[in-house]
Amino acid sequence: MDSFAGAQHQLSVDLAMPAPGAFEVRLPGPLDIPLSLELFRRSGDDLIDRWDGTHLVRTIRVGERSVAYACTVSGTIEEPALHVIIDEPAHRQVVEQAVRTTFVPAPAEFADLLQRDLVIARLDAAFPGLRTVRQFDLLAALIRSISAQQVNLRWAVTTRRRLAEAFGEKHQVGEYTVYSLNVERLTAASVAEIRALQFTTRKAEYIISTAEAIAGGRLTLGELEALPDKEVISQLTALRGIGRWTAEWILARTLGRPCVVAGDLGVRKAVGLAYLGTSLPSERAVREATAHWGAAAGVAQALLLHGLSRDMLTT
Repeated sequence: MDSFAGAQHQLSVDLAMPAPGAFEVRLPGPLDIPLSLELFRRSGDDLIDRWDGTHLVRTIRVGERSVAYACTVSGTIEEPALHVIIDEPAHRQVVEQAVRTTFVPAPAEFADLLQRDLVIARLDAAFPGLRTVRQFDLLAALIRSISAQQVNLRWAVTTRRRLAEAFGEKHQVGEYTVYSLNVERLTAASVAEIRALQFTTRKAEYIISTAEAIAGGRLTLGELEALPDKEVISQLTALRGIGRWTAEWILARTLGRPCVVAGDLGVRKAVGLAYLGTSLPSERAVREATAHWGAAAGVAQALLLHGLSRDMLTT
């Protein structure tokens, strides 16, 4: 293990000292920051989005490069805050905006859903402030989904970690190390080189073609943000290896939209256990069972998946 876990004390000391690259971001509550971030370590550490229970370390694209930053949790669920440090104070504005929009807030419609849906009401009472975490790096978000196709999540994390070490850029924030995937290196990689990391041939091809689309400007986060859901799905599914479910995860976790990823195995299982009395309903049945979530679908889906991970859903 690198210095990530051992640097906690040093980062806390650094944050207590005035520095050009240190600032605090107060966020709207209710928001349980640690609980919301648990998805980044539930299956292991991929070196890209790093969370140790107290500190979040990740990168954000600024023009043609990636800038690293580290956050320490403070405050309460009702009044949450993050202390942030960056090594390059010139990029504070971009990083601060990323931190402010990391967690997708519950919409006003969520209060009404809690009155109508006893399943979501029970989960919200158990995990108040659990919210969707946005993944701003489009390349990393797509590769996260590609790596998870037809394998367990722990193995997907293992292969992503290898990919980050082999084809990523290493960043240092204080005592912390974090990686960003380098699109140019991935574009220049061969299928054999990525296969050597124990990706399948198909996944290696998908990773390279995705990197090529992003490097060539055929796919950008800015353009996707301006499109309605159907067109986002159409743009993404035109790529090799990107199906509807992956496109819907980009809608939910990168763009922060209220999208139910009805074909995802975990979502199907969670909805089936909570609403339908079966562990594997059809995609159509999932969409019908969750249609009433409406604008609150993002937070409802996050709560249901967390409930599944805690064995709180029953047939």
